Amino acid sequence: MTDAVPTPTGALVLQDGTVLWGRGFGASGRSVGEVCFNTSLTGYQEIMTDPSYAGQIITFTFPHIGNTGANPEDIETKAPAARGLIVKTDVTEPSNWRSVQNFDTWLQAWNLIGLAGIDTRRLTRLIRDKGAPTGVIVHNPAGITDADIAAATEEAKAWPGLEGMDLAKDVTTRQSYHWTQSTWSLGAGYGEQDSPDHHVVAVDYGAKQNILRCLAATGARVTVVPASATADEILALNPDGVFLSNGPGDPAATGVYAVPTIQGLLGKGVPIFGICLGHQLLALALGGKTAKMPQGHRGANHPVKDLETGKVEITSQNHGFVVLPESLPESAIVTHVSLFDGSNEGFRLENRPVFSVQYHPEASPGPSDSHYLFARFAKLIEDRKR
Repeated sequence: MTDAVPTPTGALVLQDGTVLWGRGFGASGRSVGEVCFNTSLTGYQEIMTDPSYAGQIITFTFPHIGNTGANPEDIETKAPAARGLIVKTDVTEPSNWRSVQNFDTWLQAWNLIGLAGIDTRRLTRLIRDKGAPTGVIVHNPAGITDADIAAATEEAKAWPGLEGMDLAKDVTTRQSYHWTQSTWSLGAGYGEQDSPDHHVVAVDYGAKQNILRCLAATGARVTVVPASATADEILALNPDGVFLSNGPGDPAATGVYAVPTIQGLLGKGVPIFGICLGHQLLALALGGKTAKMPQGHRGANHPVKDLETGKVEITSQNHGFVVLPESLPESAIVTHVSLFDGSNEGFRLENRPVFSVQYHPEASPGPSDSHYLFARFAKLIEDRKR
């Protein structure tokens, strides 16, 4: 006599019909998106609230997700944009002095679906070898039915994918606002920038809050504007510098309205600093091209070489598109490359106070090797003011 096999309460259904069975947690229902993987060992809450994950279901390769619970400080946006998450091990009760909520409860509050019990190594190899697939995660506490699988299969087949999709419009702020909060420190929490010495306008394509904190920490008064802001609207704010934020989706789709704005700023001599999607949009504004990557770069352990100093930085990354360096004009000097695959990780403009990087120097989550880039931006601003 054998024990009865419990009915699965969760499943991942891929576009090709593959079904991976598991245990659902978090919210009930189903959610469609591009299935990607992230190799970070810490910072799952920051990852889930990163607006750059709009339209994506995140597979965590690290097995212990949820063990430190959740808290209101480790978030990167007001409302998470990710479509859900996949993990190997069930979420346990939290064990961390900063935790105020079980991660499962936090996911339910934000209507995010989780799927545990999946062979995440197998799934990661599938993504690595065949590219990031479209998938639907399903959670039915009463047990997954044939009807659940049939509906998920149809939804996965019908979803168009991220290529050609402008998601910045979905995650950007609806109106301009001022940001004064600066970086976090143990025992004191987040600081406040109450004596700024320069003004930065941040174009929000899906900006992470810790990027804004890092800008404020350099002495900036930060004004955040929507992704649709025009060059004239930005320049009317009299910025000392302009920041182009991270964000989700296909840069070519967002570039329809973002590129003319950036081109209008480039001719004014104002210092510009771009990160992630902002880096890609800056390249497009210069006549460069971007391309979809098979599986992208997502993790907090990516080595990047600074070609101008020879130093190697361990970086935090989250992107599925990449700048094609051969498409950049001669005035764009490549400054950083990935030591994983040689792809472009940064460039600067010759004789202009303009630069950008593909990775995330705000380190949330991740190492702080690249914090110097915020100081570099502040120096460009001060040099121009003299």
